[in-house]
Order: sequence, then structure tokens, then C-alpha cells
Amino acid sequence: MSSLTAPLLKWYDTEKISMPWRGDPNPYHIWISEVMLQQTQIETVIPYYYRWLENLPSIETTAKASEDFILKLWEGLGYYARARNFHDACKNLVSNGIYQVPDTPAEFNQLKGVGDYIGAAVQSIAFNHPIPVIDSNVKRLLSRLLELNGVPDQFKGKMQSYLLSQISNQRPGDFNQAMMDLARIICKPRNPNCPLCPVKRYCGAYANGTVSDYPKKKIKRPKPHYDIAVGVIWNGNNLLISKRKSAGLLGGLWEFPGGKVQKNESSEDCVIREIKEELNITVAVGDYISTIQHAYTHFSITMTGYHCRYLDGEPEAIGCANWKWLNAKDLDTLPFPKANHKLFDKIPGLNPFND
Repeated sequence: MSSLTAPLLKWYDTEKISMPWRGDPNPYHIWISEVMLQQTQIETVIPYYYRWLENLPSIETTAKASEDFILKLWEGLGYYARARNFHDACKNLVSNGIYQVPDTPAEFNQLKGVGDYIGAAVQSIAFNHPIPVIDSNVKRLLSRLLELNGVPDQFKGKMQSYLLSQISNQRPGDFNQAMMDLARIICKPRNPNCPLCPVKRYCGAYANGTVSDYPKKKIKRPKPHYDIAVGVIWNGNNLLISKRKSAGLLGGLWEFPGGKVQKNESSEDCVIREIKEELNITVAVGDYISTIQHAYTHFSITMTGYHCRYLDGEPEAIGCANWKWLNAKDLDTLPFPKANHKLFDKIPGLNPFND
């Protein structure tokens, strides 16, 4: 072992974070856990992880599931492309008669959604391939260890080379998890606990008293904000909902039809226009339901909802992937964005236009 690896693994053996997938030898469990953990807190992932395995315990069961079922299990976890890609990867494997996670990096990395991080994490933890993991936590840790004078993404090659020189060939999965745990527990973004760091003697920033100077920050642009208007379209006690196209934000989820309010356009006019453009039907806008605020990673919205009466036209999937009439009491059976969920408790089970 290298000088850094020995104290790192010794620390990890006593201080590692307990997670339900750690120590589990099943590569499928490791794979889905790592997909869920991308850009998501451990505490948030745990109940989703248990629910997923309860419903989809294998590659084969995942491959056979519908997209709606996949996204319903994922609902609220965000970054839905992760779920769609995992679903596609499992379907690809099964279609080729493969029912186990590939144990070679070259084969595994060809699957949809498997990038550098997922490839390294799964192959090192499940199959002991000495491939370093570089996530946002490890980038922060290495920025301080190596005193990288620039934003971390500029130094991917240097980070990779350093980690390849350090990673344990006997315990590569533990090494990768130790690096990530060390960053979470000790080398935190604010107020890192340097005195307790097992590798502080190798840290350039600690030696020079410059820990607070790293990592160098990107200049953040202000997040854009959009005004959105949506229609809850009634026909009897059924609601017309549309399915977002798979490509793009919230792909594959169902939603109340609507869109961005244009300049000098009222919310009511926006609803009528968007529904016509998206579904080629005509509606009459009725009572205001509610206005909600919702923040996504890169932007925020103010969304206003209105009850709408269906007038005429046969719905067509013009600006969406699909549409359906759904009883108002069954909204919870399909995957919807969180912003739509905030309107659910404002929607009655019976048509408000009925006399």
C-alpha cells in the first residue's frame, strides 16, 4: 500500500458511514444504490433503495417493468434520467440474454447511464477493479490535498493520475468509499475537521494553512425564474393529463397540461394556448386553484393552476409523448413532478363544473 492508503483504510475500517448497501455482495444492489446516490443525500436515498428492491429485486424484473412503474418508484428523488437510463440498461442486458451485472469495465461502461463515476464505483466495489472514483466530494478533498489552483473540473487528469498511484489493488472499493466518506465526515465544504483527518500529513493545504482557500469556486450565474400556468381539465369526473417526452427535464412523467406564460400574456390565456398547442383541444378556463412556488436545481418556477372545462376536439399528442383521461381520485397512481403534487390536495374528487 502507498503511504496515503494505509492510514486512509485504517480510518475507514473504524469510522465508515453505515449504509444498507455496504457489505452487500450483490452487484445489482450496488449498481442501483450508486445510481440513486448521484447528486442525492444518503438519508434521502435509503427509503427509495429499500422500496426499489422490494418491488424490483433483479435486472430481469426491472427490465420487465413499465416506464410508469419505474418512475413512480423514483417519484420525488429527482434527476429522472437516472431511472430511465437504468431501466434501459436492464432492458438491454435482458434482450441480450444477460441477467447479471457485467463484471468487466469495458462491457459495463457501454450500458446507458454508465459514466465514469458509476463505472468506477460499481466495478471497484462489486468486482475489485482498481478504478478510482471521482465525485464532487473527492474533488474537494483532492483540491486541498494537491492545492489545485483552479476549479476542480480543470484537473480531472491530474486527479485521476494521483488516485491511480494511491488506490489499493487489494481493496479498491473500500479505498473509493473511504475517500468519499473522508470528504463527507472530515473534509467538509465548510469547517473541515482537519485535526482528525487521517491523511493530513499528506495535505498541502493543511501544511500551508490554506484549507479555506480550496476548492476554487466557479462563478455562479443567477438562476432563471419562470411563470407557468397549467390547466386541470375536467370531463365528467375525469382529468386530462399529458406525459412529458422522455428527452429533457422530468422526462416520462405525467403532468397537468400547460407551459410558460409569455410576455404580455395572462395566465388564463396561456393555459388556453398551451393546451391547444400541446393537445389540440379547446377548453374554457374556470376557477383559479392555487399558485405554488417550486425550485429545481438550475431554475425556479411560480406555477398557477386553473380548473378548465373540456369543450371540444379529440386529444392528440402534439407537444407531449402521450395523454389519457384519469379519474380525479387516481392521481396518486401515476408519476408526477413535485410541482404538480403541490396542487393535488386542492383538487376535488368531483367535477367542480357540475351543477
